[in-house]
Amino acid sequence: MPASTKTTRRSLLVSAATLLSLAATAPAALAVPAADGTPAATPPARMSALGGARLGQPGTQVNLAPGVPVLPKDLTARSWIVSDAESGEVLAAHNAHWRLPPASTMKMLFADTLLPRFPRTMEHRVAARDLAGMGDGSSVVGIKAGRTYSVHDLWLGVFLRSGNDAVHVLSAMNEGVPQTVRDMQAHADELQALDTHVVSPDGYDEPGQVSSAYDLSLIARSGLQKKDFRDYCSTVSAEFGGETIRNTNRLLSGDTDVPVYQGIAGVKNGNTTHAGATFTGVAERGGRVLLVTVMNPRKREHNEVYKETAKLFDWGFQAAGKVTPVGELVPPRNAGATSAPSGSPKASAPAGQAGSTPVAAATTGSRGIGTALAVAGGLLVLLVGGAFLVNRRWPLPDLMRRRPRP
Repeated sequence: MPASTKTTRRSLLVSAATLLSLAATAPAALAVPAADGTPAATPPARMSALGGARLGQPGTQVNLAPGVPVLPKDLTARSWIVSDAESGEVLAAHNAHWRLPPASTMKMLFADTLLPRFPRTMEHRVAARDLAGMGDGSSVVGIKAGRTYSVHDLWLGVFLRSGNDAVHVLSAMNEGVPQTVRDMQAHADELQALDTHVVSPDGYDEPGQVSSAYDLSLIARSGLQKKDFRDYCSTVSAEFGGETIRNTNRLLSGDTDVPVYQGIAGVKNGNTTHAGATFTGVAERGGRVLLVTVMNPRKREHNEVYKETAKLFDWGFQAAGKVTPVGELVPPRNAGATSAPSGSPKASAPAGQAGSTPVAAATTGSRGIGTALAVAGGLLVLLVGGAFLVNRRWPLPDLMRRRPRP
């Protein structure tokens, strides 16, 4: 049953362009979780130095100086990173390259890999085999075998409800889960997300499935260059299967103990037994766009991952422009080429359709969502003579602010 086109979203303000300055790419020897997927108690002594030597060191990395605010003292996450989404500068990090189970933040890589492959209007009749192989206790959006769904519906299920059923149906459309895993791994390698090893497309706990705060920020930054990705990850609520579904990103949709974060515009949350809570978010304030990734807070309070993320955002917005970066988010391997994304498209969309059409006409509700942000203008692709521009900030788009209607 197709979803209603009436959605509520907070569109990301980052205009697409290219990733920036080149950096070293060879990772150091890496430690991985135990065979059952349980992460180690402490970070490895040596981690990848991709993006800067400081990022390969265990512990907190920040350049404190007069005028730079101190970091929050009650952070408990095993790993976190604060970066500028435009310049790629890493403002501060803690065990940035620690390879940990990612939970459903892995769906960012899934979306970045598959979103361009199917037009949103394409419909698929779900077979029982499409839903086979989901892990016990998987989060689902409620897809039923025998019903027909549009690709637009399926992506709403992925982003808002973190539906593993939607992931498996889209994977079936992409020639199956094994092929999708291969495509995702190839795309991660292109992005230089070298801490990432893909085992399942939905992020379900599997032995050997790992990523890092650094890689998740790289992946989010890549995904946010796609308008569809920005629109879906910033959707607060939508109609699906005759009922309203609401985004489980609590900084976007709010909760009893977590208010909507001012300027939040996505991206993706996750939670599994071995991964604990994970989250990557993007937010804008005062014309500056920051990415924060937090993995597995040891403090087990309700919504702790969002609380620690909000504190890091607050710090980042206060420190930006004052703190000397400790590293950078590197560009993808093909940043200087015009080659197509990894894998060949399984279905071709009309020109300008897949990956570029708005999700729906934006509407705002009255549930305390706060200020909404929308991109004014189209997707920017900075190409000169067939090569991506290097050593340049992403240009900020013109923004218009919309307040919730009464």
